[in-house]
Amino acid sequence: MEIKKIWLTDTAIWIQTADGREGCEKFSDYVPLRDATVSERSDFMCSPFGIHWPHLNEDLSFEGFFAH
Repeated sequence: MEIKKIWLTDTAIWIQTADGREGCEKFSDYVPLRDATVSERSDFMCSPFGIHWPHLNEDLSFEGFFAH
């Protein structure tokens, strides 16, 4: 899956794929992200498969954004 854009809102992380689909994961569904500061949430890394927050020890796969 090719990701074109990633952005954060106050309540979720969003992705947009190269084919225009958009998906989000709510921070409230993940304890480390729910309890994190804005700065901690903003400190993520991307791989071809997902998003990783090294200091929070949390990972979200891109596939999971569309599994709901």
